[in-house]
Amino acid sequence: MSTHAPDTHPEPTVVVVAGNPREGSRTLAAARAAALAVAAHVGGTVTTTVDLVTVAGELFAGQRPQVDAALGALADSDVAVIATPVYKASYTGLLKAFLDLYGPDGLAGVVVVPLVVSGNPAHALVGEVHLRPVLVELGAVVPTRALTVTEADLADPTGLDRAVAAWLARGGGALRRAVAQPAADLDLVEAAR
Repeated sequence: MSTHAPDTHPEPTVVVVAGNPREGSRTLAAARAAALAVAAHVGGTVTTTVDLVTVAGELFAGQRPQVDAALGALADSDVAVIATPVYKASYTGLLKAFLDLYGPDGLAGVVVVPLVVSGNPAHALVGEVHLRPVLVELGAVVPTRALTVTEADLADPTGLDRAVAAWLARGGGALRRAVAQPAADLDLVEAAR
């Protein structure tokens, strides 16, 4: 279990994980942009970006050095933006296969922002209904609603920035408090569940 005490990391580390099975996807671009805004909001720095499609060939291999490095970077981060497009009204199998490699509490103490890219606003709850339970099961702290951006947001040159700003206006306070909360307090919250 990693510790995320403020004195251990004076500047929170932010990691991006994109679960789109297409290289150079809009999901990856949206996740990077959201991570930069989240890092600025919590006074942190984006340290690692994991585009899962680039390591997909290792997910089920006996030796998986790139996947293991990605798993470690995510588990050791203070904050993570975990992004997926909507596939069949849920998140991608690629992201599921990656998250399945963690044991119980593999993301204990990591504050996670689920980000969902949807073609249709009707899928806005995918992050809440499908992705959040998996992240919480892995021990992640998910203090806000999922950030959902639509294809229309991505098509508009300022749409993504507006969507992220609106999301931060609603949940930014909870996000900041979760990042600032000492690891010992997070352990007490998790134990109470």
